[in-house]
Amino acid sequence: MYVAVKGGEKAIDAAHAWLAEERRGPTDIAELSVSQIKGQLRLAVNRVMAEGSLYDPDLAALAIKQARGDMIEAIFLIRAYRTTLPRIGGSTLLETESMACDRRVSATFKDAPGGQVLGPTFDYTHRLLDFKLAADGDVPSALERQSGDGPKPHIMSYLDREGLIQPEPEGAESPPDLTREPLELPADRALRLQSLTRADEGFILGMAYSTQRGYARNHAFVAELRIGTCAVEMDIPELGFAIEIGEIELTECETVNQFQGSKTEPPQFTRGYGLVFGMSERKAISMALVDRALRWEELGEDNLGAPAQDEEFVLYHADNIQATGFLEHIKLPHYVDFQSELELIRKLRREAMGCNQQQEAAE
Repeated sequence: MYVAVKGGEKAIDAAHAWLAEERRGPTDIAELSVSQIKGQLRLAVNRVMAEGSLYDPDLAALAIKQARGDMIEAIFLIRAYRTTLPRIGGSTLLETESMACDRRVSATFKDAPGGQVLGPTFDYTHRLLDFKLAADGDVPSALERQSGDGPKPHIMSYLDREGLIQPEPEGAESPPDLTREPLELPADRALRLQSLTRADEGFILGMAYSTQRGYARNHAFVAELRIGTCAVEMDIPELGFAIEIGEIELTECETVNQFQGSKTEPPQFTRGYGLVFGMSERKAISMALVDRALRWEELGEDNLGAPAQDEEFVLYHADNIQATGFLEHIKLPHYVDFQSELELIRKLRREAMGCNQQQEAAE
């Protein structure tokens, strides 16, 4: 047994050395720096921050480099590091209406109050490979950027004024912290939103797509999608007021959905909501669609049996770190377990063959 353990240690050490060599790549090519990843692969960095529940572009870029570009492995590294950090307090509520928007669009109102700001988007590109990037590199355009400065009111507020959209109830001042407490069901909306913002983008995208294909009867319009920086403030007891401690980039999405009304509520619109670290609009929109699908019970709607309406199914399977851990553990040694299974199959085969032989003898 000791020899087997030592042999395993040597193999693991060799695997780690080989991994480091593969991560470095050809030594005749300049090493990819953390600053390059942070500056040029921002969407990847944003995803790692969002699903890792830690807003730190430098650490997210480092995790991507260490993980050789494996997003889930990088998210795992960030979450593991996050557990070592002390908690010094909580911020005040973020005022996303005061966001300095780099992008702000509405699919419901052409002349949205405050204006539409296209910002940096793939929406209008032709999805053709640009071979100039391989030959000459990417040269930024000299075109003047569209300005998105200044507070912009939420478009939903205009529907609110007419009483056309369901009012949102006041939430708890301090909702449970999913990063420090295990998920318990049934979950209130604040806890569900925490889970969705940490969830795997691909999984939430698939769930959102299912609602659009009819598996929840949940047709939605994007009332507003905004991306920009938002100030983070924290109350300082010694000072008696809040001070700004930094800025973070956020993506916020509000969808507007039909609602036929109930015995107690008139016909009106309802909303779905998504908020994600960084520029992550696909995730924010998907989150808003799934959020709305999960609200069927509080809105008095029928459960159509759609996967996106099943709180336990969505929330327990959306976390890519938990899913990866359970999936990948099956490739680790299970010698004893398999030997017991193997012995059981052999025994059953012997018994079956014995029964067949007895039947043949009787015939």
